[in-house]
Amino acid sequence: MWTLDPNGSIPSWRHEGEPSALRLAFSTRRGGVSAPPYDTLNLGRSSADRPDAVDENRRRWLTSLGLDPACLATAGQVHGARVVEVSGPGHAADCDALVTTTANLALAISSADCLPILLAGEGVVAAVHAGWRGLAAGVSSAALRSLLARGGEMRSVRAHFGPCIRDCCYHVGPEVARRFPAAAIRDRDGLSFLDLATAARLELGEAGLAPDSIDDAGACTACEPYWCFSHRRDRGATGRHWAVIALDARGG
Repeated sequence: MWTLDPNGSIPSWRHEGEPSALRLAFSTRRGGVSAPPYDTLNLGRSSADRPDAVDENRRRWLTSLGLDPACLATAGQVHGARVVEVSGPGHAADCDALVTTTANLALAISSADCLPILLAGEGVVAAVHAGWRGLAAGVSSAALRSLLARGGEMRSVRAHFGPCIRDCCYHVGPEVARRFPAAAIRDRDGLSFLDLATAARLELGEAGLAPDSIDDAGACTACEPYWCFSHRRDRGATGRHWAVIALDARGG
């Protein structure tokens, strides 16, 4: 179960049933040093925020999770379905999912409305950036296949969905809506609204993941301006969250 701890110096969404062999979390926008409109915990360098502020935010947040900021792998996101295996720190260009079997290496993807997905198997983890383009291209199932190819077993895999824009707010045009199953589209007042989480659930289910193997934080980025950045709500002038996952060598 995912819960938001609002009382810490750097609030985060944390998983109550987090196994000892894993570290995983979703960031909020609180607890950093960035000035408006990136206030305050902007973790994304794709914004016009000061680079030194972003670096300090990253250091603060990762340290609060017990992770080493020097042991970090990030993705150069392009709204596609390419998955890259990483074994050490660095930036992987032109991909939207990272997978690793290396202990104590934190995988991070950024978002400001897109759905962040964390996948965990025995001895292997993945972090996935899933906007509508990536989901339409099959990024979540591609990441699951990559995780399974590196030793994970389907029965032990869990998927974790972070805060994203939800179908209460995500109006899309017909050219986008027709790319998804009807179950992922909500029609209201003649308009179509896309449910990214349902689209990802359906895709992962078709790939063989059981419905009860998916945990969802449930928050809508567009509805919660105090806690969340939202590219759509803020018309692009906003920061970025991170989703992070790491295998912990100290676990069992």
